[in-house]
Amino acid sequence: MSIRTAEQLSDRLATDLVWRKKELSEMKSLIEAKNVSEQRHKALVRSGVCILYSHWEGFVKLAANSYLEYVISKKLTYQELSSNFLALAMKEKLKDAKETNKPSLYIPVCKFFISELNQRCILPKNAISTASNLSSEILKEITYILGIDFSIYSTKSVLIDTKLLKKRNEIAHGNDSVFDRDEYLELHREVIGMLDLFRNQIENAAIQQSFRQNLP
Repeated sequence: MSIRTAEQLSDRLATDLVWRKKELSEMKSLIEAKNVSEQRHKALVRSGVCILYSHWEGFVKLAANSYLEYVISKKLTYQELSSNFLALAMKEKLKDAKETNKPSLYIPVCKFFISELNQRCILPKNAISTASNLSSEILKEITYILGIDFSIYSTKSVLIDTKLLKKRNEIAHGNDSVFDRDEYLELHREVIGMLDLFRNQIENAAIQQSFRQNLP
């Protein structure tokens, strides 16, 4: 079902988070169990870190592209778009000109800005990518594209880059990365908090229509 209202957007995010949190809760319960061998506990923690990361990346990608789908459904003109979404719309128009030394390719771009901003915008679907490595820098780019605040994640850069992404990559590449129960439980708590935070930001942006240009 396509997303046309803020309520539909909220429903999609809520539905997606339910199964993610349920799976994460099951993994947390297994890791908290006391009656397991040291080797099994280590395997559970390593698996848990990978699952934590997969849900973090998976939800950010789904939520971001769901919001983009919602913005597309508004059928706004280019001049009605906020600057961040206008930049996304312009990306493809500027791509060919950027990859060549021919000044003539910039002429259609100039004409567009002069006379075509009142046309209905064309935004690329599913254009938000995590590049399969959701670092704090990639997250920052995503928040800029969506027009939401990154500063509230700035204090979590080390957690995202080192404790989550780096550890996940080490484990996924077969390295014997050590991660104890307490570290995992703290990481679990932080990831759940970031998932809820990102969801709230997306929902608030939709309700406040932050995707619209503040025209006089």
